[in-house]
Amino acid sequence: LFVCLFPASYSEDNELSWDTSDWESAWEGGDNKEEESTSDKKGEPWLQDCVVSLSPCADLLVVAREQKAAFLSAKWRTDDSGREEMTLGVSWTGTLSEVLLCIFTSCLNTFFRSSTGRPDWTCVVVGFTSGYVRFYTESGVLLLAQLLHEDPVLRLKCRTYEIPRHPGVTEQHEELSILYPAAMVTIDGFSLFQSLRACRNQVARAAAAGNDVIQPPPLAYKKWGLQEMDTIVDHSSVGIMTLCVFDQMKNASILGGFNASVKGSPPAMSQYVTVGSGPYTGFYYAIEGSSQPLLSHVAMAVASKLTSALFSAASGWLGWNKNKNEEEAPQKQKPKVEPATPLSIRFGLPDSRRHGESICLSPCNTLAGVTDDFGRVTLLDLARGIAIRMWKGYRDAQLGWLQVPEERSERDLSPSASLPRRHALFLIIYAPRRGILEVWAMQQGPRVGAFTVGKHCRLLYAGYRLMGVNSVTSQGWQLHTQQVCLLDPITGALRTVNIPFHLALSDKKSERAKDMHLVKKLTTLLRSRDTELARSILLDIKHPAVKKQALESLLSNKNTPVSCLVNITRALDDTLKRQEPEEVDAGLLQLCSSQLKLLQLYTDIQQLHSATDDSLEGIEEELSRVAPTLQRYAQFTPRPSVSFAQDSPDSPLPAQAFLSQLECTEDEEVKVIRRSETEWNQLGNFLFWSCLCGKSPLHKVCYTLQQAGISPQQLLSLLLSVWLHREKEVLQKPEENVRNLHRLLVALSNMKGAVEESWDPQSISPWWQQVRTTCVQSHNAAAALLAALVTHRAAKASITSRADSKFQSEWEAVSLELEQWVVCVRQLEDVLVLQTLLLVPPPPGATGGATVQCSIKTLLEGGTGGIADSVSKWVFRQDISPERLKEILQKRGNKEADDNVEQRDEEERHEKEKSQEDTDRTAELLLALCQRFPHSLSPDFLFAHCCWEYVVQWNKDPEEGQYLCWSVEHLKMVSSPHIQQGVCTMMWSTFIVKRFSAATFLMEKDVGMGDKAMTSFLGCCVQLLNILMEADSAVEEVSAPELSIEEAWSGAEGPASIAELALEQKGVHYPLVQHHCLLASLLHAAMTFSVKVKPFSLFDSKGKNAFFRDLTTIQLMPSGDMDPGLVSVRQEFLLRVLTGWVQAIDDPSSSTPLPSSGPRAEWWPSLCLELGSLLQVNPDILRRHLVCELYSQGLDLRAEEVMLEVEDKDVLGSQLLVLTGQRLSYSLLHSQNQTQAAMELLAMVRSQHYSLLRCPLIPLPQTSRLVGRLIEILPENHAQYSLALHLLEAVEVLTTED
Repeated sequence: LFVCLFPASYSEDNELSWDTSDWESAWEGGDNKEEESTSDKKGEPWLQDCVVSLSPCADLLVVAREQKAAFLSAKWRTDDSGREEMTLGVSWTGTLSEVLLCIFTSCLNTFFRSSTGRPDWTCVVVGFTSGYVRFYTESGVLLLAQLLHEDPVLRLKCRTYEIPRHPGVTEQHEELSILYPAAMVTIDGFSLFQSLRACRNQVARAAAAGNDVIQPPPLAYKKWGLQEMDTIVDHSSVGIMTLCVFDQMKNASILGGFNASVKGSPPAMSQYVTVGSGPYTGFYYAIEGSSQPLLSHVAMAVASKLTSALFSAASGWLGWNKNKNEEEAPQKQKPKVEPATPLSIRFGLPDSRRHGESICLSPCNTLAGVTDDFGRVTLLDLARGIAIRMWKGYRDAQLGWLQVPEERSERDLSPSASLPRRHALFLIIYAPRRGILEVWAMQQGPRVGAFTVGKHCRLLYAGYRLMGVNSVTSQGWQLHTQQVCLLDPITGALRTVNIPFHLALSDKKSERAKDMHLVKKLTTLLRSRDTELARSILLDIKHPAVKKQALESLLSNKNTPVSCLVNITRALDDTLKRQEPEEVDAGLLQLCSSQLKLLQLYTDIQQLHSATDDSLEGIEEELSRVAPTLQRYAQFTPRPSVSFAQDSPDSPLPAQAFLSQLECTEDEEVKVIRRSETEWNQLGNFLFWSCLCGKSPLHKVCYTLQQAGISPQQLLSLLLSVWLHREKEVLQKPEENVRNLHRLLVALSNMKGAVEESWDPQSISPWWQQVRTTCVQSHNAAAALLAALVTHRAAKASITSRADSKFQSEWEAVSLELEQWVVCVRQLEDVLVLQTLLLVPPPPGATGGATVQCSIKTLLEGGTGGIADSVSKWVFRQDISPERLKEILQKRGNKEADDNVEQRDEEERHEKEKSQEDTDRTAELLLALCQRFPHSLSPDFLFAHCCWEYVVQWNKDPEEGQYLCWSVEHLKMVSSPHIQQGVCTMMWSTFIVKRFSAATFLMEKDVGMGDKAMTSFLGCCVQLLNILMEADSAVEEVSAPELSIEEAWSGAEGPASIAELALEQKGVHYPLVQHHCLLASLLHAAMTFSVKVKPFSLFDSKGKNAFFRDLTTIQLMPSGDMDPGLVSVRQEFLLRVLTGWVQAIDDPSSSTPLPSSGPRAEWWPSLCLELGSLLQVNPDILRRHLVCELYSQGLDLRAEEVMLEVEDKDVLGSQLLVLTGQRLSYSLLHSQNQTQAAMELLAMVRSQHYSLLRCPLIPLPQTSRLVGRLIEILPENHAQYSLALHLLEAVEVLTTED
């Protein structure tokens, strides 16, 4: 913003180049150094040279200087802590046509307002040195320009509609007043509102349609020539007033003398107050009807195309284009300026040496604050025209007013509640020389507040509300309070001033004001940690509501010791009990007694935690069974992260936090309030962790909690919460912690209300079901399993004791309740092994990702495939290849590998690499998990889910072609053709077909994948369709598999597994799948060897129409002989593919075998021959072409292998004879031995040019072998047989000579 308004002060290095050495201490010297402080303006902050205006709704801030202006609009944003806050950001900047002097913003509203009371738009009114007043929208669009007087505009002020608070108050209407050096113009608010709304609508229509703008209705205004005052610098339009009869008679006798006549009714007058000099303050009264309103000639500055109305941020703000100002065309002919109506001063406050600087009108229009050059602030009573108060020592002061209504809650129950609400008026004075903001109560009240602020701030007070409101539209409208804001240019903060109503109660006998003062004093004492006087201060407060507020503040203070809280609360409770019952506030007494009870409970628990007690016997046999699994789980649990000390679970719980989570009910019982999970864990940690560690007598703790009246169910929930939350500490000493947990559970179970006496043993106990529900939902598998083992034992003992106490044993009850625990323990053991596997860290360089937290609940909600889905996601994070996964699963049931790993001696362990050890440990965990889930993790189940997981990940990032390749490889591992076929069908319809069709239609354009990724994708499509065809052929021979799930997990409810969905898929139409496979193969070949082709040019209309249809439907397929032209195109494509393959394997000297994939793969020729048979291309033509290409490349051995399969030897012989001549031509021309035989042979093959050979440098013996093959395949009656014999003889002679 500074750079925009002060471009000259901005250096080339984009650094602020202003000097701050002077203005930081400019005002510290006092008034006697004023000349020194003002001599150098360069050091002053930049905001002091700007004109600033804030809209009454605080949603638009305008900052301007000379010809430049910037609009800042309010926007909501979320800070780093997640809290919503409002900021002001630059929404428009521009350069105006001339120097501006004053500015103000007005919020306008339409008649069709919303219920929020917010403005529809904001208008910015700017006054210029030429006398023009221009109106802009919040986006910088000029609406209209008005020349009402040919002098500089000094001030712009607005008066808006106010709802009368009392009957008989004159209703004030809206008005805009414009002050000139010797004149004042007032524009009727209704006329201005209609004109601005019409201009805005016309501008919007012109911007949309480009039509000419219609002239808006003219403004109705009055123009007064203010007389009998030397200079005027500011003014206020007070509004319409009516004198009382006495004042009317007094004025008539003073002005007209003894014989003056008095009218029957006092006339209505508009009051204007001006400040300046000679006199210092002037009062003007204009009688209504004395001057007729004038109609202005509206100077519209909007062209037909809006070329001169819209400010361009590029040309106006950055380019400083002053040749095309927006008002140049309209100002070629100045509008007519009407003369002013003279208005004489009625009276004033004369002071020849004092010069007024500004005047600020109060919201009630009865008072005004005036500043002058003597550093005084004068309070004027406008009705009487006198100064009633003066403050000194406020040079360059800035004023504002705040009218605060009384709180409704204070007077709602009083007999006078129907009367209007009281309002308190405060004057706000900002003294920039001292850097202080003061708040004074009116009229003769004290200073109720003072704040130390910066010395270069700006006090922003609009003094008006929303425009466009009247007595009809304001019905039921909640008008916003006029705000007083302080803008700090150093920090960029915009602060509002809020004043409580009770500060106006300055009466020394007011109990409420005294009580609020005591509350302030109490807050100060607590902040300084001085709690000795807090008791006496709290007892001195009289008002019950204030005393309750003070007590709550005291109890919530973290610095107050618990003993002090107990003493103060007990003293207050005793004082209330000694009073008469009718004088005591019941709510305050209830608060004291309940908080005192909770504080006593907190103290008792603290004392119990410092004692010791004996422990019970352990349950080692239960722990020994799960110890290996717990040990492996503890190895993989995440390491503790960095945290703050106050967030540590070992930090003591403050009494204030304890009180905030407990409350006393009317039955004198204590109820725990569950808030956040963190607070709940902190409370459980405070109550039970010392007991779990064996440091506290848990029976006494449970007895104390029971006597306090806390329900056993809430205590059980707190106990389980801290047990599960502190899993790491529990696993450090599992045996000791488990014993203490068992004792705590037994103690809580014996409480009254825990296990109901009327519980039917044939049903499930709600008490033990609460523990099961918590364990089922917990993600801390190890702690949940230990809790389940302990609770299982405690429940079994409880049920056995109940059965023994009866005459007959309830065998069904025992089996029903305990069977639930058997299933729960089994499930938790399974979850523990699964969670251990999921916690294995991924290898370096793997995709990784967040560790999945599982529980019984999440696995059951995941359906029958939830377990396989979790493992498949783990396989993806671990980057395990399909071959490695198959190798691990093949070891299922084979324990020799596990034994070998355990029996390695120490030397062999050090010899193995760390990565291999991690791989073996991971394989061991996966095998252990598969043994626990023989059905849910069967190979077909797991491979199907891994296939689906990889294709989902590929769909997120198609450039990762390896994901799709591994998905297809996983699919190949599935043994059941039924599952294979279903998964293929789902993959094709869900992920593949859309991208495949896009690749076909846009072969030569961008389809969202690179060439490498596209080639890999098309290759996977070929493999996928081949798998689908093979599976479809094998479906009839094999019966569909029967899917099952483990008995403990039979209650799974959720989505079906991938295998189940696959078995539900319909069968496919084999010819249609083969048709798509043919297209995929052609596309794959074209991408691999960079053969440009339009895929649909290789198919007829039937073939084209059959593409991308549902594979389960029957389509009309191509049949019969194809068009020869189409076959020729197909043949040419396949020949180019074969040529590309031969060029890819161009190394004749390499003896290494060809790879299994890529352009050098061995299977490309056989694929082309297979495609040729499907495309009705003669395969012998393809073979002959391949033989010639191989010989041309110098790959003679491969050519001889293919030559054996050629049927038409005659044609092949003719082709090879030409190729042989080309070889010999090259050899003879580059040979040093020019013998007679060589010359004869050269004459024979002179017509053959060797440039067509890709590898012409071939040894003569290899060429001799080729000629021998020619004689073998050519018949003796062939026309070129004799030529072949001559070539053989000549080559043999050359070979002998060499």
